[in-house]
Amino acid sequence: RESAKTLARVPLLEHTATTVALQTYGSDELKEQILPRAARGELVLTVASAGRTGHDPAQLAVSARHDTDTGTDIWTLDGTQTGVPWAHNADHIAVPAHTPQGRTIIAVLPRSHAGLTLAEQISTTGERLGELHLDSVRLDPHQIIETDEAWDRLHQLLTTGTCAQALGLGERVLQMTGDYTSKREQFGYPVATFQAVAVQAADRYIDLRAMEATLWQAAWRIGTQAGGALPAAGDIAVAKIWASEGVRRVVQTAQHLHGGFGADTDYPLHRYHAWAKQLELSLGPAAAHEETLGDLLAAHPLS
Repeated sequence: RESAKTLARVPLLEHTATTVALQTYGSDELKEQILPRAARGELVLTVASAGRTGHDPAQLAVSARHDTDTGTDIWTLDGTQTGVPWAHNADHIAVPAHTPQGRTIIAVLPRSHAGLTLAEQISTTGERLGELHLDSVRLDPHQIIETDEAWDRLHQLLTTGTCAQALGLGERVLQMTGDYTSKREQFGYPVATFQAVAVQAADRYIDLRAMEATLWQAAWRIGTQAGGALPAAGDIAVAKIWASEGVRRVVQTAQHLHGGFGADTDYPLHRYHAWAKQLELSLGPAAAHEETLGDLLAAHPLS
């Protein structure tokens, strides 16, 4: 949330979410190898997940095969994952992959691993992404997280963190809009005193408060779902609905109230707008999350 307020484009979300998943579900050897250095900032982690929606294509992009028939214990990964953030800068990449048995595992491998190649991609914000190609990449068992809930937990952390970024960005954009409209004058008065301007800003403030409430509800569910007592899927879907729609409405209103300044590349608002669009695309359309929420309610009706 705070990093988004200042447009700090650093791998904070991907790095911390991956370390949490490793700490919770990784093998002792993998944790010993990575976590101390990750905590000291000596290496950077990222995750090969292009989607943040409930129907994440990342789960089907890479296949994993466990080979124990020849007297060896080796996992082999094949496939391509697009839109990987920080792929060219991270030291290790966590790659979700599906098995023939229908499970989703997480492979953690160095960026320089044999069989792994990267192609250049550019995001909506103009930032560098990577297209990850895996060609018969062979990994030892300790590099694989097989626990069924590991990918679900990592995906929940990434999704909720993306909602936090949308909130922080929206808060800063609305503050910029308030500062600008309180100084810009028309007919001898600040435009912020005009009813139409004030009403639009008030609507966006309501959006931000709803984004904040649903974000913390989702984060609380994730933090208290030990043993499955409090499943988080419904609350995360609600947070995604508000974050995806809310961040779009905030930046659109800001552009409108800034007038020509909103499109001026010498003024910082256009950079926030570009990242807001990237976040909206990452979260996915609100309609998809509403459908997911409907399915959850149908499966678990409220008493």
